[in-house]
This record gives sequence, structure tokens and C-alpha cells, in this order.
Amino acid sequence: MMLLQPVLLTAEASQPLSLIQAIVIGIVQGLTEFLPISSTAHVKIVPVVLGWGDPGVTFTAIVQLGSIVAIVGYFWSDIRQLLVGVKQAITQSNWQAPDFRVAIGILIGTIPIVVLGLLVKFGLRESYETFARSSLVIAITSIGLAIFLAMAEVIGTRKRGYSEVSQRDGVGMGLAQALALIPGVSRSGSTMTASLFMGLNRETAARFSLLMGIPAILISGLAEINELFEPQGSVGAVAAIAAVIASAISSYVAIYWLIRFLKDHTTWIFVFYRIGFGLAILWGILSGRLSNI
Repeated sequence: MMLLQPVLLTAEASQPLSLIQAIVIGIVQGLTEFLPISSTAHVKIVPVVLGWGDPGVTFTAIVQLGSIVAIVGYFWSDIRQLLVGVKQAITQSNWQAPDFRVAIGILIGTIPIVVLGLLVKFGLRESYETFARSSLVIAITSIGLAIFLAMAEVIGTRKRGYSEVSQRDGVGMGLAQALALIPGVSRSGSTMTASLFMGLNRETAARFSLLMGIPAILISGLAEINELFEPQGSVGAVAAIAAVIASAISSYVAIYWLIRFLKDHTTWIFVFYRIGFGLAILWGILSGRLSNI
């Protein structure tokens, strides 16, 4: 009879993650980091549903380093061109150069999430971790952002390309990116939604969102990496490294697919997925199969 009773899935890891479990979580992280569906939510919910427990905020941040490797590798030529363009713009005092505007936009857009992230890490960490692991919050925000993304699809003009990105776009996307500190929102989801509202076309929205994510994700991962070797951690160094590698490979695949997909398709598939994901979590909580902790 015990086998027929629903299992209450809690967010507390009962034992350290195994190598295979860490790799699976790394793959989940990589496939969801750059899609507008929230990697944090999936890295939290999927292991819990599988009965492995919540890997924790620290491991979630560290495994994101694999995504950084992937995005830097994918956009290496763009990054190099951006740096060369910025140097030329400064030398020629051409402050309206496209590369300079994009670089300043990324710089400005990174400030809000860094400031709030530091506040969370050094002032509100314990309270935030409790809030961030709430399944109910993830469900509500998943559905909430889906609604805003749908509105952006309907309202957005999508007339501006990558060469027309401005500092104003950086400010708007930076404020949107800071919302990613709320679990379930999705950094790429919030920035892409803001981009569409501001009139950027879908491919540009995705590209600018991905480039803006480089400093934010890198800082997030490096800020936690020193805690990887703490004895109370939920995963060992070998498993964590394997997870980062798995994350890097799956992230590259996700980036490649997303850029090409948005050239000819809308974001409605992500709207419907987010709503379904949120409703599934709510069902799990209400049916007693998923803990809200």
C-alpha cells in the first residue's frame, strides 16, 4: 500500500548529488538558461520531482559557468568585434557607433542586477534563499511572465535591428534583467520581453539578451565558486565540474537553436510552455505531491 501513496516531494536534498545526477542537472541548466523559461526554476523543480532534492542556490550558480563558456564560445566573433568597435569609437570620439552603443547598453544593463545581487548575497541571503526555493512563487512568476511575453508579442512593433540598439534599450533591459532575481521569472525571458516591448525584432532581442547575460551570469557563478569546496555542500568538486561541462555543451545547443528559431518564428511556444509549467507546479502543490518549501 505504501507504494501506491503519493510521495511528498520536498526541496531539501537528503544526500549529496551523484555524478549522474549532477550531469543531468547540468544538461537541464544548459537547455533552459538561454530560453525564456527560467533555468533556475527548472534546476530547482526537476531534481525535486525526480526525488533528488534541491541542489541549492550555490550549485545552481556554479553550474551556470558552463553556460558562460558556451555563450562566449558562440559569440566570440561578436565579442571581439564589439571590443574592436568600442576601441575605434573611443579613438575617433564616435559615441554613436553601433558597437559603442551596444557595449554601453550591456554595461548599463548589468548594473541593476549586480547591485541587487550583492545586496542579496551580503545582506538578505538567508531570507532570499527561502523565497527563491518556493515552488509557489516559481509557478506564479512562470505564468505571470508568460502573460507579459504574450503582450509583448501582440504590442511590440519589432521594427528595430541590432544596429539600432541604444543605451535606452540597455537601461530598459537592465531593469528587466534585475527581475530575474525573482525565482521563475527567467533572465532571458524578462530581457527578451522588455526588448520586444521596446520595438526590437525577435532575433535582435534574443542576441542582445544573450550578450547582456554574459557579465551577469559570470559574476553570479564566480561569486559562489569559493563555496564549492565547503564540506556542507550538496555536491562534490568532481560532480560539479561534470555538471559544468554538461551545461556548456547543452547551452551551446540551446543558443544555436534559439537564434535560428526566432528568425522565422514567434515566442508563443515559450508563452504556452511557461503557462503549462506553472500550472503543473500548482497542481503538484495542491495535490500534495510537491512541497512548497
